[in-house]
Amino acid sequence: MARSHNKKLDKTASKENDEEDSCRLDKWLWAARFFKTRSLASDAVDGGKVRIDGDRAKNAREMKPGMLVSIKNKDMQIEVEVLALSNVRRGAPEAALLYRETDESQRMRQQAKDSGADQYAERDRGMGRPTKRQLRDIQRFTGRD
Repeated sequence: MARSHNKKLDKTASKENDEEDSCRLDKWLWAARFFKTRSLASDAVDGGKVRIDGDRAKNAREMKPGMLVSIKNKDMQIEVEVLALSNVRRGAPEAALLYRETDESQRMRQQAKDSGADQYAERDRGMGRPTKRQLRDIQRFTGRD
């Protein structure tokens, strides 16, 4: 096979290959900017924090447009529908075109924001360690009895 000496043509060919028909789950999560590194995305999938259509998934799972992906992180819980595939990490505006958040997920995040439930366990800097009583309250609230 002859090799092209035109780098410009090679770059456009590689751009076309970036949005392929298939993509691994961990690569897609990284490209869609849900995780900062691919290894963090892989760890989240291995830890059961990512589900596809309600089922636990593996890193090598092939992604397809139309799939529902649930991502549970320490900061958020979000459910998105896959709109497009990409194996390359790009800027945030382009990454946002890869998915659409479901209406139910948006409502749940807004309720959590309004209720302040996500800020319950936050402590001011310099307050020291929580007392036994405060720890019991935190455990009761978070459900980690």
